[in-house]
Amino acid sequence: MKPTRTWILVTDGGHARILEAFGRGKNVHVFSEANLNNTPSHLKVRDKLGRVHESLGYTRHSIEPRQDLHRALEVLFASQLGAMLGGYAARNSFDRLVVVAPPTMLGQLRKVLPSNTREKIVAEIDKDLTRFRVSEVVSHIQKVAML
Repeated sequence: MKPTRTWILVTDGGHARILEAFGRGKNVHVFSEANLNNTPSHLKVRDKLGRVHESLGYTRHSIEPRQDLHRALEVLFASQLGAMLGGYAARNSFDRLVVVAPPTMLGQLRKVLPSNTREKIVAEIDKDLTRFRVSEVVSHIQKVAML
């Protein structure tokens, strides 16, 4: 009998790691890693914000950007992860999926994950474990994900 292949997606807004486990938490190793070079928003915009005149008087106000660039890149990163996982799910590269991410990233992933990937999710954990070693991640999620 073929052992169950479980993927553990550990991600935040800019880093992602896919761990692969065969059977009951045995032979857990890093399958793939992805990083987004997402510098803080104040370092991305070098120019001064635009200015507008008040309709009455001489007062001027700065114009806020329509979208936070840092946040926009995190949303893009989530959609790229969703597309990648959808492709792997279509090829049956994994049997089960455990998603470990902070609450905001978890919400973004829920929006973008295709249905063939959502069907394979066995656990969602709202923690940021991207900086932890593989053994520490496994010990954190072992009880929840039944690895």
